[in-house]
Formats: sequence, C-alpha cells, structure tokens
Amino acid sequence: QVQLVESGGGLVQPGGSLRLSCAASPSGSIYSINAMAWYRQAPGEEREIVARYQGSGWITYADSVKGRFTISRDFAKNSVYLDMNNLKHEDTAVYYCNADGVRAAFAPGLLADYWGQGTQVTVSA
Repeated sequence: QVQLVESGGGLVQPGGSLRLSCAASPSGSIYSINAMAWYRQAPGEEREIVARYQGSGWITYADSVKGRFTISRDFAKNSVYLDMNNLKHEDTAVYYCNADGVRAAFAPGLLADYWGQGTQVTVSA
C-alpha cells in the first residue's frame, strides 16, 4: 500500500506564506507516478483542484491561485510541494495531496490513485 504523508499546514496571517510538502512512501516500492497534485476543501464546499504536476512536466493551476501558488515536484523522492504566497482568507481549507497513475512493486500491473490525509491551512488575522 502506498501512503502520502503531508506536512506544512498551519495558521498564517493574510498576505503570508506557507509551504506544503507531500511524500509518497515507501519510496523504494514505487516504480512510477503519473501526476501529483494538490486539492483543497473548504467547509461546506466541494473538493477542488489547486495545482497539478504531470509526469510530462505539464503544470496547471486553478485560476484562483495563479501567480500566488507554485507547485514543484521531486521525481527522485516521489514528492510534491506547494509554495503558497500572498495567502487570502479564501485559501482557508484542508489541503490534500493526490498521486495518480501510481505503479508500485506490490502490484506492478496496476495503476492506482492515492490521497493524503489532509493538512489544515487557516488564513486569519
């Protein structure tokens, strides 16, 4: 079983910055991951995609975060990061890491999707 472990959430003032990290483990058992992405879900809202980094290098962002958030990926470490700058109240949500098209040693013929447990980001004065 692959696990996604997130870290980096917390409380920040408007205009502040945070960096989220997500690592897939056990890294030695993962052959490949197609895309890694960040989603978020605010109270009473549906989960929405924030940013996605495909294996090809193609990156997409939600319009609401363009110019403020940057997604990056370390292929060797099976990790993805989200640098969030100029945070706003409306960025408050639980942020989830997602990995899709995961091929792992315990089931090399299958491609699976995985989710992290979520990390809370609260933007408040």
